[in-house]
Amino acid sequence: MLRTLTIRDFVIVDTIELEFSSGFSVFTGETGAGKSILIDALQLALGGRGDASVVREGAARADITADFAVTDGAAAWLTQHALAADEGGALLRRVIDNAGRSKAYINGVAATAAQLRELGDLLVDIHGQHAHQSLLKLDAQRVLLDNQSGGGQAEVPAVAAAHKAWRALARQREDYESNAKNVLIERERLEWQVSELDKLAVKAGEWTDIGNEHSRLSHAASLLEGAQEALSVISDSDQPILSTLSSLNQKLLKLVSVDAGLQPVLDCMQPALIQLQEAVSELNDYLDRVELDPARLRQVEARLEAIHNAARKFRVTPDELPEEHAALADKLRQLADASDLDGLKRQEQQKKDDYLAAAAKLSARRVTAARLLSTQVSAAMQDLNMTGGSFVVALHPVEPTAHGVEQVEFLVAGHAGVAARPLAKVASGGELARIALAISVITSHATTTPTLIFDEVDSGIGGGVAEVVGRLLKRLGQERQVLCVTHLPQVASQANQHFQVAKGTTESGKTVSRIDVLDNKARVEEVARMLGGLEITATTRKHARELLAL
Repeated sequence: MLRTLTIRDFVIVDTIELEFSSGFSVFTGETGAGKSILIDALQLALGGRGDASVVREGAARADITADFAVTDGAAAWLTQHALAADEGGALLRRVIDNAGRSKAYINGVAATAAQLRELGDLLVDIHGQHAHQSLLKLDAQRVLLDNQSGGGQAEVPAVAAAHKAWRALARQREDYESNAKNVLIERERLEWQVSELDKLAVKAGEWTDIGNEHSRLSHAASLLEGAQEALSVISDSDQPILSTLSSLNQKLLKLVSVDAGLQPVLDCMQPALIQLQEAVSELNDYLDRVELDPARLRQVEARLEAIHNAARKFRVTPDELPEEHAALADKLRQLADASDLDGLKRQEQQKKDDYLAAAAKLSARRVTAARLLSTQVSAAMQDLNMTGGSFVVALHPVEPTAHGVEQVEFLVAGHAGVAARPLAKVASGGELARIALAISVITSHATTTPTLIFDEVDSGIGGGVAEVVGRLLKRLGQERQVLCVTHLPQVASQANQHFQVAKGTTESGKTVSRIDVLDNKARVEEVARMLGGLEITATTRKHARELLAL
């Protein structure tokens, strides 16, 4: 639940720090005092949109901090995102400066507005004063029923995904049927290209390998001649270098015994002698391997030319031919699959069956939820001075869509003996407000959100109905934390905690909003003001005390 809310320099609020308790709390005050500003500030801390206009005039920034005790679901979310605090709880903070720049924090760690919203959805459920207007839209009615049924978390996304997969295959089949000739031409072209490359069968790295082989074969005569000449000079000529060097080495070896100063010269010559001996061995091995092979040279040249021509034809480099081959073969396989009309139809039917199965599960859940919601709202209408009236959640069959195979529509009969008709056509403003409030209270039981906020959802209601509304909210407050902005004394008198919002002025003459927690005596005065306006009489105070006593 919400434990504290701290607001600084927000609209007409300079500094306010509020502590909340469990149960049912109300905010009251004159029109324009800033009651709904508190809800706006909390929504900002929960990731709502904000700009420079929310910063109090003359201030550098608006700063809103909300401290929550968390449920298991919210605690798991914090742990998953590495945002859990050692002492538990969730501290949400939002700062917006007078240039419109925004910063968000969760438990002191920088976060995004999207993360605030995601966490906020687990902590607070806000019912706005215009909620009844959204009830006139069929899409909103469908979403509300799905949320009430629990299908919004599983079946609804499953139906949407199944519908998307089914329609994708249907479009593919339709495209094939309308472009069968073009598909056939493209398939024949790909078959010819892949066949050519299959015959050529170029392997990865082959172009480099065969290029090296061609270079070696084409220069074989020069290579043999050069190697033989080197071998002759070193070891096979009349005066070979190796023999000369060996003879000199022997002479120096004898002279070293006479003068050790020649040892460094001998040390330099011996490695050279060893290297020359190794060179002779390598040249002999090379001459054994290299031979003139005109037939192989012709084969290699033909292969080079074939690869080069294919690369030019397919407009790639020779090295890229294996990749091009694989890509064309893959494209041909895809086209072959796509051009299998019978196969496409079978796949399409399977996806349609999957969709209908998912839609049937959603429909079953909707039928149960529609029956229950109809009964509960009809019962609440009797308490809300709509005696004999009834509420019906109708499920009209429609062509399959991403939302299922039925259209959800709320119907209402204002009194007994008349047929239920669409909500938008028969409900007056007051009736619509009462029905919306009943739905809000009933659907709140289905959510695990610990804090519920009602922002003037009781507008258009008065008299004895208002007292019933107050009892509904008080009863809801026994299960959840309920915060309500109201202008009805019958609702305010039911609260466990009462905040009064009023305007004041600073020393500089600027208008600010202040909030006071009312004790029993002050509550009598505030409820009396709500009953009697500016002039509070003994009668209105007596009436206020009676309301509070109830």
